[in-house]
Amino acid sequence: MSTIKNIKLMTLALVSAVGAVSCDKNDNNDNATAAVDFSGTYTQQDQMGRPAINTVFVASGQPKDDFNGTIPSEMGAKYRSVFKTRLLALNSGYTTNALTLNADAFTGVLATDVLGVSTTGKTTFFDGTNVLTGRALGDDVIDTELLLIFGGPNGTANAGLTKDNVNKNDKDFTAAFPYLATAW
Repeated sequence: MSTIKNIKLMTLALVSAVGAVSCDKNDNNDNATAAVDFSGTYTQQDQMGRPAINTVFVASGQPKDDFNGTIPSEMGAKYRSVFKTRLLALNSGYTTNALTLNADAFTGVLATDVLGVSTTGKTTFFDGTNVLTGRALGDDVIDTELLLIFGGPNGTANAGLTKDNVNKNDKDFTAAFPYLATAW
């Protein structure tokens, strides 16, 4: 239950961030700009572009906050080999996945925990065609990650390991911004 709450909180944070920073050029603000103060010292504390990746792939005994505090441009070099070792420990028969990524390529994608956003196409985590172009509220991120880790090249291997059997949010999302479901 706490994982679902964490995912909901992260989704709320993502939706709030997207709402605060429009990717659309049609904002009707007559090119007005707001002054932004970036002075000061900032430290990255946490990130979760892809839920559960840190939890599953950062080696036990290594602080999870170390991964969270690593800037994305350094994540691949720092964590790729650790992630590959963990991937092969979880699925010793791994060859490629539904994205046709071998272990080196896949762990390179996983180790850089950033969430791409498509401003011109469909926003989805993975729908069989569109891959990691963002994350819609209804995307079943955990099932996608399980499928990519255990499903093999066709997504059909290890059927008992490719779904978490949580098929939808406990409440429907709304049709208007901010689109989130009503509170419990």
